[in-house]
Amino acid sequence: MSEQFTKVNNGLLVRAPGKINLSLLVKGKRPDGYHELETIMAKINWYDEILIEQKAEDRRQKTENGRQKTEDRRQKTEGRGQMAEGRGQRTEGRGQVNIQYPTPDDECRSETGIELICKGPYKVPEGEDNLVYKAAKLILDCGLQIADFNNAGKMPATLRITLTKNMPAGTGLGSGSSDAAGTLMGINRFLRMGLGREKLMELAAKLGSDVAFFLGGPLAMCTGRGEKVKKIDKCEFGVLLIVPDVNVSTQRVYANYRHDSAKYRRLHKEISGYIKKKRIDFVCELCTNMLQESCFELNTKLRELKKRIERAGIRPVCLSGSGSSMYCVINKGNEEKIKAYRNNSAASKLARDFSFRSIIVNNNSW
Repeated sequence: MSEQFTKVNNGLLVRAPGKINLSLLVKGKRPDGYHELETIMAKINWYDEILIEQKAEDRRQKTENGRQKTEDRRQKTEGRGQMAEGRGQRTEGRGQVNIQYPTPDDECRSETGIELICKGPYKVPEGEDNLVYKAAKLILDCGLQIADFNNAGKMPATLRITLTKNMPAGTGLGSGSSDAAGTLMGINRFLRMGLGREKLMELAAKLGSDVAFFLGGPLAMCTGRGEKVKKIDKCEFGVLLIVPDVNVSTQRVYANYRHDSAKYRRLHKEISGYIKKKRIDFVCELCTNMLQESCFELNTKLRELKKRIERAGIRPVCLSGSGSSMYCVINKGNEEKIKAYRNNSAASKLARDFSFRSIIVNNNSW
């Protein structure tokens, strides 16, 4: 079993797991334009990797610069004190001279550099457009406001962050949100910032709706826009994960969505009952995703792919998030069919025709 945090030389390796939505209900549209969700999200044991390191040469340079600044200020302070003492003697009786000593604010507020390196089989934006970069900047800016942390000289000159992208973005697996959450937790741990869960949740909310889920888990009911997280007792499962070479726009899927209030009320009642009985397996059998029709209307090839896989006896095939990834939970009824499917030449042809990959993943333990 892989751990989330592993020390690598002088750096910290963070594993950022993907997720699937075991159910996804849309309660309706809110006055602020967002949709109110009720979704059960589960982490899976497929990971992006984030390596956080501090440049040694930058650390040495900052120490030397800091010592020089301190010495310069000490000399200036002594000079000002002597001048003020002379002026005070000449104006004795007119009041005390107020000497304002320099503060270390300039040094504390020097911005930490972020060097982001992206590699791996899937391309993602580099620089400031990447959620890893945004998360790093957000938590480092927060560190500047922590007096004990900042004055202790723990703020590095440059952080080097290497993101290995093993999961594709825009496929309903939450990899970007997970990368952001992993970066927040990783930097907090690597620099020993001491930020608590409440503060991390506050930062996560500024980065995206799903980010908060990845701070905890591994199984939770997420409501609101997805940022309100209530943990559920974990369950063991394995799934056949279908990952098409298609990036789906979440914004377009929501914009195209047409709400069905009666369907929501019926499914909400049924799923709530299963959760109370701790029968997440029954929730999986429902294969409920109220965004599915909207996604398939915009991407008709995904609808056809789902039909073709189910024709081979692999069912039910469920959409994760707003797409494009789909999955089938492995159980006693379909396990042999899934094994046969993966070894079938027809399955290989289907994968080539529709440009997708299929892998077996399991629930993540943390």
